[in-house]
Amino acid sequence: MAAPILALKDARITFGGGDLFRDISLGIEPGMRIALVGRNGSGKSTLLKALAGDIELDGGERFVQSGIRVSYLRQQPPVSPGITVHEQVARGLWARAEEGDVGYLVDQMLEGVKLDGARLLDTLSGGEARRVALAEALVSEPDVLLLDEPTNHLDIDTILWLEEELKQFRGALMIISHDRQFLKNLTNRLFWLDRGKLRTHGKGFAAFEEWSEEILRREEVENKKLDKKIAEETEWSHKGITARRARNEGRIRALHRLRAERAERTAPTGNAKLNVKSGEKSGRMVIEARDIAMRFPDANGGEREVLKKFSTRIQRGDRVGIIGPNGAGKTTLLKILLGQLQPTEGSVTLGTNLTPAIFDQHREQLDPDVSLWDTLADPASGQLIVQGEVRHVVAYLRDFLFEEKQAKSPVSALSGGEKNRLLLARLLARSSNLLVLDEPTNDLDMETLDLLQDMLASYDGTLLVISHDRDFLDQLVTSTIVIEADGRASEYVGGYSDYMRARRADGEKTTTAAKPAKAKETADRPAAPRKKLSYKDQRDLDLLPGQIAATESKIAALEAALADPELFARDAAAFNKKAADLTRLQEEKDALETRWLELEILQEEISGG
Repeated sequence: MAAPILALKDARITFGGGDLFRDISLGIEPGMRIALVGRNGSGKSTLLKALAGDIELDGGERFVQSGIRVSYLRQQPPVSPGITVHEQVARGLWARAEEGDVGYLVDQMLEGVKLDGARLLDTLSGGEARRVALAEALVSEPDVLLLDEPTNHLDIDTILWLEEELKQFRGALMIISHDRQFLKNLTNRLFWLDRGKLRTHGKGFAAFEEWSEEILRREEVENKKLDKKIAEETEWSHKGITARRARNEGRIRALHRLRAERAERTAPTGNAKLNVKSGEKSGRMVIEARDIAMRFPDANGGEREVLKKFSTRIQRGDRVGIIGPNGAGKTTLLKILLGQLQPTEGSVTLGTNLTPAIFDQHREQLDPDVSLWDTLADPASGQLIVQGEVRHVVAYLRDFLFEEKQAKSPVSALSGGEKNRLLLARLLARSSNLLVLDEPTNDLDMETLDLLQDMLASYDGTLLVISHDRDFLDQLVTSTIVIEADGRASEYVGGYSDYMRARRADGEKTTTAAKPAKAKETADRPAAPRKKLSYKDQRDLDLLPGQIAATESKIAALEAALADPELFARDAAAFNKKAADLTRLQEEKDALETRWLELEILQEEISGG
């Protein structure tokens, strides 16, 4: 085993009057590529800051081997007004000043992150500023690279570029990230910060789920043993404490210690309780876009085309992902599809009875000066209505892992992940049949991300989601709209991996859009084998026969009523309503039978495979 080049011994950090963690010891050795995982608020970023030397320990020691260069990417890199991109990246070369003129490394790095060195930092977008910070961290070719959420606000192309850079990086890595695929592709060690304790594993992130579940299972067994022992000791004390008081005081003290141990035992942090209720059904057709294009005026008095002609038809129950480089027009397309922005060309038709709920990636729906309580509660009544039922604000906040004392705190006091959870809490309190999510995964811990994914999988409405999280898209969407940097948009069946397979099958380069393919045209395209139906598909397959039968009964009753030759003369309004209901039910029956047939075919394919 090699000697550590960067280490902490018995490290303790105090926060808010208590220990965030204590007695943490770890060593980073050459060649280690570590995934640092844990819940939001567990202290991951603080531990990274301690390793970087950004903050002082409240106890313990930090060790750095002589001559070792350590670079650190902060979760929210500082932006200095008036500084150019080139000047900021060059600051990363301070550790190599003794080598003479190495400024050429800055130009090489800026070419990699595709940024103009002459631009000022305060003119950059969030994603561009993060690319500058990445270049600054990488340019010194450090021995240890500490990365805190490096993929946040990056588009997929830049994430892929960063992955390749880090695969070739020869130093040691420690990464905090919610991007599972990124961690799976890059790490060979696991550090899990859980309830103030650091656990380590000699494999990469791909082993985390199985390893962590085994630890929690063993812990549950130990807790049950402790509870049983306490119960036995308590029963003994009740029966014989008077007669044996003098000679058994030691045993009583042991019982008190056991009780104290249970009282101090830190239970696993609960999961956010995410649940969304789809409102009244929308029409079968939700959004139809025909030959839409979008142009904006440019600085030279001309026009910049951000979206070339594109058509799509989104039906009830579809789950559509939207991906593309930052600045390519993903949010613009979303606004056009929702009718919030008029396209330069083409038309958008919205379906009937739509009740959308929209998650804004910039959190503009949150007032930083308003408390969490007032953000959720109705301003007139002070009540919180969650999907039609009155809920206590504090109880609802607990569902999303907030503490009671935070209820009256301002939104500005929250971390990025907490703001996202608060926005989700507000969004999910209302019923909807069209859920629109713009970068929902940023700053969420993996457990909350899992629950969000499960909730969306069981959502009965229509879903539109912009995301750069490849695993999230693969697990969730039924089709993917890809917008290229030149404004071309194409739609593919399936998630991100399906889109990449289609591009490879078309034999085109990574930067070129693959030929659009709709479901009917790609039936024979090889896809990843499925072992079983998804939860929603299996539930639909189980419920559809009953729903079809119930609809047929209603149709039969309406047909019998309309067969009455006197009905129209007696009550024309009733006749017209029954006729309209009959048409609607026949359309619903057709849709149900189509869905059932699709699932039956899919079930047969899976069974045959």
